[in-house]
Amino acid sequence: MKQIFRRRPTWGTGWGTGAGLVVLTLVPPPLSQTYTDTSGAAWAWLIGYEVVAGTAVMARRRLPATAFVVALGALVLALVGSAGGDAKLAPLVFLPLAVLLYNLGSRPMHGRRTMLAVGGGALMVVAGLCVNRLTASASEFRGGFDVLAELAPMPLAWAMGFATRSRRALLVAAEQRAEHATRAQRLRAEQAAQRERARIAHEMHDVVAHSLTLLVVHAEILRARGDELPGWARTQVDGLASAGRQSSGELRDLLRMLRDPADAVPLRPVPGLGELDALLDSHRVTGGTAEARVGAGLDRLPGLVQATAYRIVQEALANARRHAPGAPVLLTVEVDRTAGQLRLDVVNGPGTSSGTVVAGTGLGLISMRERTDALGGRLTTGPTPDGGFRVLATVPLDARGPHGMPDSQAPRHTQELADV
Repeated sequence: MKQIFRRRPTWGTGWGTGAGLVVLTLVPPPLSQTYTDTSGAAWAWLIGYEVVAGTAVMARRRLPATAFVVALGALVLALVGSAGGDAKLAPLVFLPLAVLLYNLGSRPMHGRRTMLAVGGGALMVVAGLCVNRLTASASEFRGGFDVLAELAPMPLAWAMGFATRSRRALLVAAEQRAEHATRAQRLRAEQAAQRERARIAHEMHDVVAHSLTLLVVHAEILRARGDELPGWARTQVDGLASAGRQSSGELRDLLRMLRDPADAVPLRPVPGLGELDALLDSHRVTGGTAEARVGAGLDRLPGLVQATAYRIVQEALANARRHAPGAPVLLTVEVDRTAGQLRLDVVNGPGTSSGTVVAGTGLGLISMRERTDALGGRLTTGPTPDGGFRVLATVPLDARGPHGMPDSQAPRHTQELADV
């Protein structure tokens, strides 16, 4: 809180405010002096006092107590000196003192220092009155109740400054409470999300991971007895075992990230466009046919772009196997440097085999669209005139990762978010 109070304004604002305040406090006394006393002695004492008072007003932020004591001492000296020379100063000479008292009350200071400043000022006033009684030749130049009447409103200026400081402290405290409440709410939300991720991870481990492990085990058993199987079955079993092992590894990565996002470093490299051939081979092993037209330089694309493109192709092939068994698939992957984007075009014809068509939930298309939108790309899906289906995606080559980071600067675990 003290750091907030002691924060100094910028040079332009501080000097501009100080100069304006000097003008407002030092201009009225000379204007009033023309109606009070126009003698040379009065003007000399007034000008000398205003030079000191103006300097004190400019230094009030750095040295509030010292500025007050110096200005009060100069005022007492000017009043006593002018009265000793049979001259009289205008009552508005007390105006800079009111400003300095307000400043003294609005600044966070030790109570001892404030009491010393006020006590020292009171002693100077009393000493000035005593000297004035001894030096003034006429009673009209001797201060008395008129001086007390001028000083009586001064504590009100200090009280207004103290009230301003108290209000400022209340505002700072309220802002801190709001900040703490926001931070606590954010922490509770993160904890709730972490608990939900852990629950989902446990459910996936107990259900999906267990079933997938059994699938891989059965496939390996069949491979071990491959000599008892026909040739086409051995090929299918090999593809099943390979796909099961790959899915198991990716599922382990996903479960680790769900349990602890900070420990989301993948157990295996993030798939990219360099693995398209293996992905197409796994599709062919399951009985599908696929033709690919792949452009050059894909391995030099950013990691997020490659991972997103790989997942879109993977999901499009899975949809073709699920909804159109045996359908030929044509994959076109090319880089358009002119437009600055990667273009993916996956087209499958109508199903040709007698396999069972599985009804989908539509989550695959939603996932592809979310991946594309996250990188600022565009996805178009829909049936073709011949009864097939087409997936067309464009992804910017300068796609930015989470938090607006360029892909080359994004942490490794944020790149894995494209695989969830």
